[in-house]
Amino acid sequence: MTRSGNDARLLEAFLDMMSAERGASVNTLAAYRHDLLDFHGFLAARGTDAKRAARDDVKRHLAGLSASGIAGSSQARRLSALRQFFGFLYAEGIRADDPTTAVAAPKRGRVLPKVLSCEDVERLIAAAAEHAAKNEEGVRLLCIVEMLYGSGLRVSELATLPLAAVRKREGVLLVKGKGGKERLAPLNPRAQQTIAEYLAVRETFLPRGERRRLAERFLFPSRAAECHLTRRRLHQMLKALALDAGLDPGKVSPHVLRHAFATHLVEGGADLRSVQSMLGHADIATTQIYTHVAGDRLAATVVSAHPLAKCKAVKSAG
Repeated sequence: MTRSGNDARLLEAFLDMMSAERGASVNTLAAYRHDLLDFHGFLAARGTDAKRAARDDVKRHLAGLSASGIAGSSQARRLSALRQFFGFLYAEGIRADDPTTAVAAPKRGRVLPKVLSCEDVERLIAAAAEHAAKNEEGVRLLCIVEMLYGSGLRVSELATLPLAAVRKREGVLLVKGKGGKERLAPLNPRAQQTIAEYLAVRETFLPRGERRRLAERFLFPSRAAECHLTRRRLHQMLKALALDAGLDPGKVSPHVLRHAFATHLVEGGADLRSVQSMLGHADIATTQIYTHVAGDRLAATVVSAHPLAKCKAVKSAG
């Protein structure tokens, strides 16, 4: 078998392990496959393979990514994939060492997430409510916006949410997140009301024929091949809604609504542990970014609205 063939076999064995033993999602497996295939191509060009790769090969690969302008966060993700992969080879006895040991992670700048103000969210919801008054698609759209903002769901979680998740549960959703981990997400009264209104018209979106049985299990069934609304379609729907609301569509997405949910909670005084639980973050350090977002927004408010800040600005201009 060729070196490339050996690497392909090792990659498939690694992905099988990640799926069976660690419950990696389809999206996570796809990301690993993409990153590791890229690395295997790099090794092939250097005349080596995964069994013989050295620490210098890993460092040169990361240096090449940096030189090509790939963000530090993406480089860190690539290194994480390599560590998982070589850790697997070491554990299986395929390699006697791990070439990613002592390879420093790329520096990642603090990138604050895009956040909509409360006023922006209300404009978005008001625009969705206008659509809801017209047809079933609008009723569904309003329900989607209320759930994304009211529950802080990831777009993949909302797209694949089973119908059973909203049945017989008062004020909470049972959500299966990354790695198959379950959590309870909040469901405020307004979201509960829009869900009830949507359920009354949900049958409109069920496909006909054999695929109907597959689609019936999802809260948001669709005639798409997946039998539920896709992430891409959800993005498209929110971009169009942003235009209707007079907002920049580049600043509106399902993930931006998730960020707004978390930031507005922190601004309102919610403790980080509670927000971490509601978002399904494994590490509270991920949740702490919202303290920076909220802090920056409060600082900007003081500069623009506080009397002393205004007086200082006038004196500076003079």
